[in-house]
Amino acid sequence: MNGLVPGATALPRRVRQPDSLPPPERLPPSLAGNRSLPYAAINTELAELRLQIPGVTGCVLGGVDGLLITHTMPNGAHPDDLAALAASTFGLGRQIGLSLGQGAFQQSTVRNSAGYLSVYAVNGQALLAVVGEDAVNVARLHLHAPGVAERLADLLVGF
Repeated sequence: MNGLVPGATALPRRVRQPDSLPPPERLPPSLAGNRSLPYAAINTELAELRLQIPGVTGCVLGGVDGLLITHTMPNGAHPDDLAALAASTFGLGRQIGLSLGQGAFQQSTVRNSAGYLSVYAVNGQALLAVVGEDAVNVARLHLHAPGVAERLADLLVGF
């Protein structure tokens, strides 16, 4: 039994055209574990963002591949998991941008009952993930974090 009403014919299935979306970009080499990165300067940028915005509990710099580069998360946090979640957020945002023709991923924020996770594009290799309490001023975060992401991108040039 084919599940059709007697006498009915099946409609042909629509096949998605393979060229409807551009092919995904190849991921650049991972920055995770690169000992020549300017970690002191990177961590200073992350720490300053945390100090500038009350309610920010920590920051993670991760690769678009989901691997942790460095972080300023408090003890007990899981920065490796946050780097992977940031990459997942980036992947979803990138696909949305491609599907809607809205361009490259820039930023995404998830609000939960007790806080926020905001992910910002740093460059083609790295993402800045910022964790905040529920009381964090998200508008202020969105004003300051892109500048931090730009400075981080400058620090990562050549890697």
